[in-house]
Amino acid sequence: MAHRLLSSANRFSARLAFIFTVSLSCTYLCYSVIFCRSAIMRNQGHEGKRCPPSRTAGGKKLLANAGDCAYSPEVRSALGAPGDARAARSAPGDQRGASASPGGQWSDAKLGNVSAAQKYGNKRLPNALIVGVKKGGTRAVLEFIRIHPDVRALGTEPHFFDRNYDRGLDWYRGLMPRTLDSQITLEKTPSYFVTREAPRRISGMSRETKLIVVVRNPVTRAISDYTQTLSKKPDIPTFDELAFKNRSAGLVDASWNAIRIGMYILHLENWLQYFRLSQMHFVSGERLITDPAGEMGRVQDFLGLKRIITDKHFYFNRTKGFPCLKKPESSSQPRCLGKSKGRTHVQIEQEVIEQLQEFYRPFNIKFYETVGHDFKWD
Repeated sequence: MAHRLLSSANRFSARLAFIFTVSLSCTYLCYSVIFCRSAIMRNQGHEGKRCPPSRTAGGKKLLANAGDCAYSPEVRSALGAPGDARAARSAPGDQRGASASPGGQWSDAKLGNVSAAQKYGNKRLPNALIVGVKKGGTRAVLEFIRIHPDVRALGTEPHFFDRNYDRGLDWYRGLMPRTLDSQITLEKTPSYFVTREAPRRISGMSRETKLIVVVRNPVTRAISDYTQTLSKKPDIPTFDELAFKNRSAGLVDASWNAIRIGMYILHLENWLQYFRLSQMHFVSGERLITDPAGEMGRVQDFLGLKRIITDKHFYFNRTKGFPCLKKPESSSQPRCLGKSKGRTHVQIEQEVIEQLQEFYRPFNIKFYETVGHDFKWD
């Protein structure tokens, strides 16, 4: 009897030990699964998706699962990925923004940034404006700066701050190209510089807006302005008739728009009521022709951009008489300004030119003193 009881007890103990072992194993397995899942979630939350070591490791399926790894640094920045895209572009050895190849073709950095901006960017009010002056070289500055990968510019002149202000800032913002956080939004309307209300209105949008003014010898500018008008209206009076109230007395008609625009200091004084001089950069229209890379280098510095636009981007077009951009990889033709640019000026008597130079001299001198630069127009 005792033997039977002992045998039954042993069998019960063995079963209990087996159940305990199975229970302990299941508990360990559950905890292991929960711990691993938690670790994976934390890793994904802090580090994002892991990038494949190379395009060949895993083929198309691996790339398809790579997620943000397939995107450029700019796109990952726009999507909220860690890291500063601007710092990455400025890092030593980064060739993404190389200006041009020896054959005159630049890299596709601009195209890549434009594509990324169109997909992931937002429409923003401009950080900078080319506000003037008409027939000074504003179109050239716009076309040259647009090849910078960190600049997105509106191609047309919106005339918001002079003609369309009543449409509102939301309408104006809607015209702008999409940009990434690291890019500058830019527009140009040369008539802003001579519009009385423009400085106040622009200041109302943002007091930190950067302003670019392209200036040129006011006499040459007036002749160019007249030449453009004559091409559209062949029946207008002669240049002399429009420029003078009394030519024999040397009395210039300062109410004629072509003359009034060149009185730069008068317009500048209006701007300085709303903006600091340090917020304004003055481009020499003459040097833009003789040294486009130098002038554009200073524009890039003013905008806080890395100097990417260099001599390698330009060649001098002898037919037009001004520099053009060498052809990009995506085009078989160089980029030159349109037919309306580089017209042959009408012939003006030397005496008329000298009279106008005398008229502009005091305005020029005061302008030089105010901006701290002698443009040597006399």
